[in-house]
Amino acid sequence: MEFRYLGSSGLKISEITYGNWLTHGSQVENDIATQCVHAALDVGITSFDTADVYANTKAESVLGDALKGQRRESLEIFTKVYWPTGPRGHNDVGLSRKHIMESIDGSLTRLQTDYVDLYQAHRFDTETPLEETMQAFADIVRQGKALYIGVSEWTAAQLRAGHALSKELGFNLISSQPQYSMLWRVIEDEVVPTSRELGIGQIVWSPVAQGVLTGKYKVGQTPPAGSRATDLKGGADMISRFMNDDVLTRVQKLEPIAADLNLSMAQLAVAWVLQNDNVSAALVGASRPEQVRENVKAAGVKIPAESMKQIDEVLGDAVEHDSAMTSATAPQSRPA
Repeated sequence: MEFRYLGSSGLKISEITYGNWLTHGSQVENDIATQCVHAALDVGITSFDTADVYANTKAESVLGDALKGQRRESLEIFTKVYWPTGPRGHNDVGLSRKHIMESIDGSLTRLQTDYVDLYQAHRFDTETPLEETMQAFADIVRQGKALYIGVSEWTAAQLRAGHALSKELGFNLISSQPQYSMLWRVIEDEVVPTSRELGIGQIVWSPVAQGVLTGKYKVGQTPPAGSRATDLKGGADMISRFMNDDVLTRVQKLEPIAADLNLSMAQLAVAWVLQNDNVSAALVGASRPEQVRENVKAAGVKIPAESMKQIDEVLGDAVEHDSAMTSATAPQSRPA
């Protein structure tokens, strides 16, 4: 395993970070989830990412159980707050002081820990003053309930505003968690340059584009049973933007590039996002332990410039570059 600093902080995290979105507490049984976490630990992964909204808090509980007995100081545990949880009452959502202060205590209880290494605003809250949100985060840091603060899917302007307030309040915003892959590069033109300037590192999700970049989806063929494209609990919706003949045909043309580098398609996709020096870690999930053991082989891989150029030529205009997509895909108001 390779380790990278998270932004300009002194915190090192495993460049392959285990994430349990859409799996723990929903798609896979708890014993399998625990096996996946233990497989991650066995291959040197020390960083684990979850969120209170995943499986409506169940994912945090599963992760807490799976990590029980591990030396806490040897782990980096991340979670998030924003989306509706619990009974979905009118204050069970957003980044108000009330929701943040109550949510951190719930997350710590479920994760069976006294603190999280990174607490993240899961989206930007358009209905709460940013000053209120950042003050709540500052208080959580001072209370020792979170060591560092980050965000997820914020625009460059939002990152700049949040970072300025964090410095005024005596802490630093150190991370951003956006979607990023060979096919989805919307952070490159604005979010990444701003983050470099501010000392913010990226922890990117969906580096294999919800499984599309593994090559398992073929033109004219029914998606494999149990795959993300067949998941009616949310996975199929997330993957739909990539499930068209043009994208799938281009992805198949990546196979010779991966083979030349002695990598699987998934390993190539994960290694590709790690070539970006503003990326601190790539989030990978798993529904089987062997997936963890395979994905971790992308750690430390250096893709030659010629191969990077070939990837760009193969994918061509199937790649989404528009930086406006960060705000276009974000909630414009708190979800009910």
